[in-house]
Amino acid sequence: MGVSLKDVAQRAGVSIKTVSNVVNNYPHVTPQMRAKVQQAIDELGYRPNLTARHLRKGRTGIIAFAVPELGNPYFAELAGAIIDAAAQHDYTVLVDHTAGLRERELLVCQEFRSHVIDGLILSPIHLETADLVARQETSPLVLLGEREYEAPYDQIAIDNVAAAREAVRHLVGLGRRRIAFLGSRTDRERQPAHLRLRGWREELVAAGLEPAETLIVATDGYGRSDGAAAMSALLD
Repeated sequence: MGVSLKDVAQRAGVSIKTVSNVVNNYPHVTPQMRAKVQQAIDELGYRPNLTARHLRKGRTGIIAFAVPELGNPYFAELAGAIIDAAAQHDYTVLVDHTAGLRERELLVCQEFRSHVIDGLILSPIHLETADLVARQETSPLVLLGEREYEAPYDQIAIDNVAAAREAVRHLVGLGRRRIAFLGSRTDRERQPAHLRLRGWREELVAAGLEPAETLIVATDGYGRSDGAAAMSALLD
C-alpha cells in the first residue's frame, strides 16, 4: 500500500484537509503549518495520486498527438516541443503513429476513446473535410498541416505561398538563376505542393526570371527517398 493523506496527517498531527490544502498548494495555509506537513510528506515519501486528482477535476491529464512519420526529424522535434509545453500544465502526451494511412487517421480521429484523452493534436495526410464533419468524438481536436478543411476545428498552418517565395528570394539573392522545384503533385489544387509551386513561380517572375517547367519534378511523397529520387531525375 502507498502512503496516503491519512498517513501524512497522522504523522504531522493535523487533519486530512490540512494535508490536502498543502499538497494542492492552497494559499491560506500558514508557513509553519506548511513546513510541518511538508516534513511529514518528506519523511513518509508521500506522492500524490495524479490519476485520482485528474478524475476529480473531470480530465485524464493525457493529450494524444498523432503523426504520419515518427522517424521524420520535423515530427520528432514537434513532439518534443508539445511534450515540453504540456508538462508545464501537468499533461502527459500520448504519441501515436498513423504512417499516413487513411484508415489509421480515421481510427485516431473518429474512434479514439474520448474518455482516455482530454484532447487530440493530429497531423493528417489523407483525411477529407467530410471525415472531420462526421466526427462523433467529443474531445477537442487541433489539426496541423497545410491542407485546408472546412470543418469546425482549429488548425495550425503556415503560409505556403509566402514561404516558397521567401526561399526563392533567398536563392536569387545568392545569385542563383536556375532554381528547381521538387515535390509538385497532380492531386488537389489547394494542397501545400500547389501553393508552394505558386510561390516559386510568383517570386521568379518578380525577380525577372522565367519559371522553367523542365525544373519542376513531381514526387509521390515528401520522404527523404522521394527527394533523393527527384533530385536524381533532375540531374539526369
